[in-house]
Amino acid sequence: MDFAQFDTRHYPTLSVEEGYAEWAPSYDRVVCDEMDLRLLERIEAIRWPERGRAIDLACGTGRVGDWLKGRGVAHVDGLDLSPEMLARARGKAVYDRLHRADLRRTSLPAAAYGLALAVLADGHIEDLRPLYREAARVTEPEAFLVIVGYHPHFMMKGIPSHFDRADGESVAITTHVHLLSDHAKAAHDAGWLLVEMDEGVVDGAWIGKRPGWKSYRNQPVSFCFVWQNAARQ
Repeated sequence: MDFAQFDTRHYPTLSVEEGYAEWAPSYDRVVCDEMDLRLLERIEAIRWPERGRAIDLACGTGRVGDWLKGRGVAHVDGLDLSPEMLARARGKAVYDRLHRADLRRTSLPAAAYGLALAVLADGHIEDLRPLYREAARVTEPEAFLVIVGYHPHFMMKGIPSHFDRADGESVAITTHVHLLSDHAKAAHDAGWLLVEMDEGVVDGAWIGKRPGWKSYRNQPVSFCFVWQNAARQ
């Protein structure tokens, strides 16, 4: 769904490439671990060190790659559309290889990875099906796919993916609203089987970092799907 029908803030909106080029220098300082890393911590289905080589789709500044290395994943590759974000990821020195590409059309070899992740990226693409199909193509039999995203419930409150410029102006990045059922349909069409799901809510930890979010307490702000390739088992 087009986010415009829910937009109550009417921030100036940039394309994905423009937005992340500008956001890259401050991204790590402002993105809360409660949005994504806390959900990764709660995953029970995956034994991280046993996953072989992982691909971090839309790796951004390398936060997730750094987290994976800390959990014992020996080999991690990264991919992102933004040169500026990739430069930040390269500086973390956690990736074996970094690629500039669209996560829907990666040009990576087939069946090369035991684990794929796409974290805080799904809301920037209009159609989820190419993401799930490409993840299935580049992963090996019995591979896992982890999708962590900005919750559609929270987007429907009128809050897009956005950041503040140095002068304090808030700027949005192109956002699309996908229902959780949209993920299920796209994943199943690509041969993925759901093995775990979780949602993150605005709680005390969130409000401690963002006191202005008190009115959103206990509302879902992010979600996590863990899929396994059913077609190849």
